Amino acid sequence: MKRVVITGAGTINALGHNVPTTLQAMQDGVCGIGPLDIRDVDRLSVKIGGQVTGYDEAAHFNRQQISLYDRFTQFTLLAAKQAIDAAGLSFSGDLADRSGVVLGTSGGGLNTQDENYRAVYEEGKNRVHPFIVPKLMNNAAASHVSMQYNLRGPTFTVATACASSNHAMGQAFALIRSGMADVMVTGGSESMLCFGGVKAWEGLRVMSKDACRPFSATRNGMVQGEGAGVFVFEERDHALKRGAEILAEVAGFAMSSDASDIVMPSKQGAARAIAGALKDARLAPSDVGYINAHGTGTAANDKTECAAVADVFGAHADRLMMSSTKSMHGHLIGGTGAVELLACIMALRDGIVAPTIGYEEPDPECALDVVPNTAREATVTATLSNAFAFGGLNAVIALTAA
Repeated sequence: MKRVVITGAGTINALGHNVPTTLQAMQDGVCGIGPLDIRDVDRLSVKIGGQVTGYDEAAHFNRQQISLYDRFTQFTLLAAKQAIDAAGLSFSGDLADRSGVVLGTSGGGLNTQDENYRAVYEEGKNRVHPFIVPKLMNNAAASHVSMQYNLRGPTFTVATACASSNHAMGQAFALIRSGMADVMVTGGSESMLCFGGVKAWEGLRVMSKDACRPFSATRNGMVQGEGAGVFVFEERDHALKRGAEILAEVAGFAMSSDASDIVMPSKQGAARAIAGALKDARLAPSDVGYINAHGTGTAANDKTECAAVADVFGAHADRLMMSSTKSMHGHLIGGTGAVELLACIMALRDGIVAPTIGYEEPDPECALDVVPNTAREATVTATLSNAFAFGGLNAVIALTAA
């Protein structure tokens, strides 16, 4: 099997509009969660989120493009440009044919749906823009990335709720490792911070009204975020031959299904995905120094995840560092795993482990080292990134140092 490395990264999220700003914010323990600036926010009971601030779509896209690009697609294109520029790649000839795009999202063009439902039902309009369907479809971002960069290989979108990005990156990894592609642009994006998106999540009664405090006994729910994370995955020999800078190696990936409940997580399902990623990467539990947790800040998720980690890692669980960066950037739903993978790369390359901020009181059922409130310097050679979604769909990625 071929080896797969990461040669480019890009992002826009509540912590920053690029990778350096985001990593510095993670290192500093910055909270990107704040009051929402959206239409009809006064009708919401949850009025906070990890919103991308200081963003002007007209500064990046012309009017014709804006008519085609939902906010989640815009975020994807901006992050993809950063990643591809950083990788130093251009796509033509055979390389274009052997390069593709796999992206994750859950809501897709939810902003576009929200705006046009308003237009039809609230304002009584009888027509909508002719490009509404191609603007709101979940594969819009992947398609536009492929068209913009001439990526003619495997291209598709994965939608598995909160595990979408990890599933997408896992598929990109498998395509390269199997020899079906040389380069894949992968990751995920989400923009559900509109009235309809937040109102729907309010109905689940899992949302916090003040802060995201994963693993803390005082936690009271998750906080939504938005943004994108995009990476260039590349066959290792291909990257070495052209002298590319390697950020990390994608060492393994595993998936599982709880097959039990649509919203309540299963310790057994999560543990099987974690153990499967270790096995696929040929890592012993003691090799792993850091886990970027799914860590949503809900009691059910936090306790289940900690129990699964304890089961898989045994005695080594007490020596692991595990943090949830959702405490800083919010839960990007289908895009969350992609932004969180940046924290794994930072741990491997820079020796800095991002903290779980907002941590107030220990929870006996989450008695692991969750790197509370302050980043930590440490030598880390292998990491895991966990994603556990509604529907019981689990996806775990293992990275090792370049």
